[in-house]
Amino acid sequence: MDPPTTSQGRLLCYNGVMQVTRLYPHFQPSNYDLFWDLSDISNRRIRGAATIAGIASGTDELRLHAKELDIISVTLNDIPVADFRTEGDELVISARVNGTTTVHIDFSLTVTDAMHGIYPCYYTLDGIRHELYATQFESHHAREAFPCIDEPEAKATYTVSLKTTDGLQVLGNMPVASTQLLGASRTTTFVATPRMSSYLVAFVVGDLQRATTTTQSGVEVNVYATKAHPAVALNWALEHAAQTIDYFDDYFGVPYPLPKSDHVALPDFSSGAMENWGLITYREIALLADPTTVSIGNKQYVAEVVAHELSHQWFGNLVTMKWWDNLWLNESFATIMEYLAPNNFHPDWDLWFEFSTNEGVMALRRDCIDGVQPVQVAVNHPDEINSLFDGAIVYAKGGRLMRMMQTWIGDAAFRKGLKDYFSSHQYGNTTGDDLWDALSAASGKDVGALMNTWISQSGYPVVHAALANGQLTLRQEQFFVGPHEPSSKLWPIPLRANQADLPELLDTTSLTIPFTSTDALHLNADDSGHYIVNYDDELRSRIIAELKAGNVSNIQRAQFLHEQMMLARGGYTSSAQLIELLDAYRDESNEKVWGMISLAIADLKRFVETNSTAEAKLRVFVGSLAEKQFERLGWDMLDGESEDDTQLRGTIIGCMLYSERPEIIAHAIDLYSRNTLEQLDPELRSLIMGAAVRHGSDATVVDTLITTYQTTSATDIQSDITSAVTSSKDPGVLQRLITMLTDTKIIRSQDTVRWYVNLLRNREGRSAAWQWLRDNWAWIETTFASDKSHDYFPRYSANILGTQRQLQEYKDFFTPLRDNPSLTRAIDMGILDLEGRIAIIERDTPAVIAALNKF
Repeated sequence: MDPPTTSQGRLLCYNGVMQVTRLYPHFQPSNYDLFWDLSDISNRRIRGAATIAGIASGTDELRLHAKELDIISVTLNDIPVADFRTEGDELVISARVNGTTTVHIDFSLTVTDAMHGIYPCYYTLDGIRHELYATQFESHHAREAFPCIDEPEAKATYTVSLKTTDGLQVLGNMPVASTQLLGASRTTTFVATPRMSSYLVAFVVGDLQRATTTTQSGVEVNVYATKAHPAVALNWALEHAAQTIDYFDDYFGVPYPLPKSDHVALPDFSSGAMENWGLITYREIALLADPTTVSIGNKQYVAEVVAHELSHQWFGNLVTMKWWDNLWLNESFATIMEYLAPNNFHPDWDLWFEFSTNEGVMALRRDCIDGVQPVQVAVNHPDEINSLFDGAIVYAKGGRLMRMMQTWIGDAAFRKGLKDYFSSHQYGNTTGDDLWDALSAASGKDVGALMNTWISQSGYPVVHAALANGQLTLRQEQFFVGPHEPSSKLWPIPLRANQADLPELLDTTSLTIPFTSTDALHLNADDSGHYIVNYDDELRSRIIAELKAGNVSNIQRAQFLHEQMMLARGGYTSSAQLIELLDAYRDESNEKVWGMISLAIADLKRFVETNSTAEAKLRVFVGSLAEKQFERLGWDMLDGESEDDTQLRGTIIGCMLYSERPEIIAHAIDLYSRNTLEQLDPELRSLIMGAAVRHGSDATVVDTLITTYQTTSATDIQSDITSAVTSSKDPGVLQRLITMLTDTKIIRSQDTVRWYVNLLRNREGRSAAWQWLRDNWAWIETTFASDKSHDYFPRYSANILGTQRQLQEYKDFFTPLRDNPSLTRAIDMGILDLEGRIAIIERDTPAVIAALNKF
């Protein structure tokens, strides 16, 4: 792209680095009146009009963001303007503007299937294909729908009118103010919004069904979906949305600020969900829960996503970051809130444990690669904004840091600080310092002194704990997996020890203190801190002895196992020790701990992929490890069993199927042949289908499942079918699935990444899937170039590939693409990720095979 040369241009170049140039300092909008005509979109064209009132700062031209809009006419302060042009993503109006300014713009746009801006969603009902229309404006896609200052700080009120075909649901951020019928069309005007950022404007138009209720404070809550779904599938989300608003009203001490809260399941949606103020949009699988097909995990997922998006109505909507470098103010807090609220309704779910095994694992595995972004990162180019939405860093690591801080200051101070923060900054914009100030005042602790280092520095420390001569020495250094530059970073580390003699923080390179206890020492005892611990042999043996005696908490059992996995990845120990360590978990009966055991098994599989004898031994080992729980749980749900056991059964049977015991495989195939998909236990459904695909004699299984995938409206069944068919061993089947990746009539583009990743994980399909990516990169660019999932392709490819040849192919293919700002970091980290994994495989494979031979 050729950058403009004017000082107000979108991009300027300083020392070879492309820089974002902000428009808000030159024009501060106060109100938008917006109109779109969607009454006839048969030609994929929409006409619109925008009247924008604001304050101009005295310049010779007015610049607004406007991307791929056809500008028909411009009026400035009631005077027509003929001299206007577009430059890149901007509309440039050549006229002297100063002070109070009103600009009116008539425009048109072309609707495409890209899932941002204004776009269509497709679904089938009674064999007929239907459309609805929705919006996705975060991060910087409002400019694709109307001229605006498309920056978070440019808050304004919005009055929106939509002309549509009569008889459709027309939803906006606010309740309907008025409607006007004219023939077969209807114009709907909504109540003006409060001051908010452009990326939160939203509407949905379509033939939708609704479930509704009211919160204790009188907020109307609605859940919408297409009529392709059973009405009962809306109820779980509705119940949790209302409960969550009531909970946050109390927890934040500031009431939900709008009169209604709509939640809409969209058939086509790139993200998991989007927090548009008053009109939250979701993938169908993230909002709908049909009780006849939904698993416990999917019910939990819906409750968590609803809580995440509703917390944004405060974090992000009521109070918004000034610029995208503070995106974590939105997403890191929403990440802990998605666990906080449902944990209050479902304490038996033990969601803080899930937070540790989910967000904690994700963050630790990403944040150890050299060059990873910090939680707060500068934005130098618009295309970098989408790459900021790194689920492992801004969400998972950021959430982990917020949880660490919440634990450090206490929940009472945390709540008081949040109430003061929302009250002081409502309808405004903030930076991290504003939040730290509020929390410091509430807690009496210097929160900024603790948090700024963690937020601004990439990576995390490993704390080495060594015992000698009655002295305990703790030493911190940055933990890396893979090649890295030397690091002298330090962190203030909350030790959270299980023994009282240790200090609250380790904020120096090392310290030595007297330590005479003979009990096991646990640092980061509740796993609220973002670091790992490398215990010396003596301290480690004490923990293992406690493990075998059953004297370690669930969260500590999972945490210790994952720390050993990470230490092996980092070269501090051998991956072979995992086999002996796993033997200490034979009596384990907790589902989340078993999730960590499964992760360790997945790590070990890497070392036996090219050695069938060693792989057979690993299969036997895994079967023996799971056997005790399989004997306890069996195949069928027991009366009165806990949800934890119900979920654990799926994990255990997955291990037993991996062991390839003939009787286990035969029983799974029999269950598939005797039941419809709806009749299968949702916790086992994908495993049973996968066994039928991989081991069954019926050649029509894959055809049947793909047909069902195309015709069912049950997104959880579609998800399970994806897992099952992509596990096939048949090269012909796998090649057929690979050719489907570009057929959006079968695989929606929102699901392409998942299908690709599943095929890449399948050893039998890996080479063909990797070749597909390189052969179809032009299609990927066309389909995903402006999407948050764009960098998933280099990222997940690097996560899964694992040979020297594949590393070279990765470098050869992706290095020329580094100039794309949305891909640069993912490619650079992908190379380091691959190099690190290959080094571990080459280093530890002989020892892992030797350990398996001993078994």
